[in-house]
Amino acid sequence: MDSTLSGLELARRFYLQALRPILDAAFPDLPHSAALIGTGSEVLGFDTVMSRDHNWGPRLDLFLSEPDHARWAEDVRAVLGQRLPFEFLGHPTHFEKAPNDPTSLVPKHTRIRPLQHRVQVLTLRGFLSEYAGLQAGSEPTLMDWLAVPEQKLRTLTAGAVYHDGLGALEPLRRSLAYYPHDVWLYLLSAAWQRIGQEEPFVGRAGSVGDEVGSAVIAARLVRDAMRLAMLMERQYAPYSKWFGFAFGRLNCATALAPLFAQALRAEVWQERQRHLASAYELLARMHNSLHITDPVATQSRCFHERPFLVIGGEEIAQRLWDAIRDPKVRALPYGVGKVDQFVDSTDVLSHDGRCRSLLAELRA
Repeated sequence: MDSTLSGLELARRFYLQALRPILDAAFPDLPHSAALIGTGSEVLGFDTVMSRDHNWGPRLDLFLSEPDHARWAEDVRAVLGQRLPFEFLGHPTHFEKAPNDPTSLVPKHTRIRPLQHRVQVLTLRGFLSEYAGLQAGSEPTLMDWLAVPEQKLRTLTAGAVYHDGLGALEPLRRSLAYYPHDVWLYLLSAAWQRIGQEEPFVGRAGSVGDEVGSAVIAARLVRDAMRLAMLMERQYAPYSKWFGFAFGRLNCATALAPLFAQALRAEVWQERQRHLASAYELLARMHNSLHITDPVATQSRCFHERPFLVIGGEEIAQRLWDAIRDPKVRALPYGVGKVDQFVDSTDVLSHDGRCRSLLAELRA
């Protein structure tokens, strides 16, 4: 067992060396696509040795056409259960429910068939509908861009495609590569709006002796600023476990991460707001380098006559809004953004219907 082998590389070898020969022998004329996308730390390329204790191992997403799935899916699953090796590169190919968590699967060594393998035999239409509420073969709608959380867009465009015999996976991933320009402007505007609404409160809370409240607001602003930075560099934000790790891979992280760390460690509000103000100034310079609005001020200033440093996030938000040309985007509620800019509940973001219902209410 190779402890350095990533989940994506394991899946690639599993497909080429174990799965594909079985398909070629048992179903020689069956067109298919094979990939590893959707849920899982390994899809993001962030898996570690610790990831291997559940939901990790030789696994693949095998896509068939709608007619072929209806005719062959059960046969394919059964044949794989009888013919896949018990182990692949030292990793069990058989999985069972975790004893204390029935929603998770753990790899188990066995010599009994059929194997409970983790080759999912799917249709692209069914997978997209269930996972993200998207329609296969159609360009994403404005509602799709706003309702599908970034963590899902990232897992659909990350991972790997090992074979695209159906010719549908790669076009799908290209269509989801990143937001259309005016949608991007709208999300940037909403991100700056969030910062502008709370940036003076770090000092205001601290000035009345509420250092805990000031620190909580600072932490919220750090998260918002990190998401803004990811938007600026056109990177989808993953779910919370890997959010900071993904941020650390941005070009701007070398300069921004120390400022955020110092703001989070600060014990008094004056120091806290000083580091945040430096971060805002850097973000404003990044904004100007994008050349999507007229240049904005890059020097922090006092909030009215109060000693609280701000960059004026709401002013930058307005400039971005003014740059939007698409009438459908301009008809959206100002400053709200997409679902994961105003909701962070896992029980909302993991359910497409709830995300779309919330957005529909906001637009009503």
